[in-house]
Amino acid sequence: MESYVVIGLGRFGTHLAARLFECGQEVLAIDPDEQKVNRIADQVTRAVAADARDRDVLDRLGVENCDRAIVAVGSDLASAALITMNLKALKVPYIMCKAQDATYKEILEKLGADRVIIPEWDIADRLALGLTSSGAMEYIELSQEVGIVEMQPAAEWVGKTVRQLELRSRYGLNLLAVRREDQIIIPPDIDTPLDRNEILVLLGKYESFSQWKPT
Repeated sequence: MESYVVIGLGRFGTHLAARLFECGQEVLAIDPDEQKVNRIADQVTRAVAADARDRDVLDRLGVENCDRAIVAVGSDLASAALITMNLKALKVPYIMCKAQDATYKEILEKLGADRVIIPEWDIADRLALGLTSSGAMEYIELSQEVGIVEMQPAAEWVGKTVRQLELRSRYGLNLLAVRREDQIIIPPDIDTPLDRNEILVLLGKYESFSQWKPT
């Protein structure tokens, strides 16, 4: 179990804090609005009405003991920047920030945030991946560039083996497993021809999945 502090209880922060708690994590939720704090109080480990822009407040709450911090005040750059600097000063190991646009993202990254997300962009990227180029059935993000995708084989791959296709050298993709009905084959046989009805579990850069079409 890890400990999280979620700062900012708008729709994004509230939902994230509650989901983390449901997943068995220890969650401290902070927002200056007491009504928002009261609404989430029974859905997290601890909820506090406080101003996270004040470093002394964060210090008294023991935020430095948290494994990860999420700054979910994306529409207020000044507050997000100050809170991020406070968290860096308290040596919180990992800081993720929500940003409103690319400019906010760049500033927060320069201030030391380990990761900055723009939720609307992330959702759009996943939707585009599924609707257009690759027929993705599931996408698991490992970093901002790399993910694991469950996909149908490309039309030109059917009947060919992984060895023949040279997935790693030609496409920058690594085949982790093959799912055939209820059977999962790990590691996959690189000399067995691919079938149009099976699902491939692939690891690679996000951009690599747009290079080919599903069956």
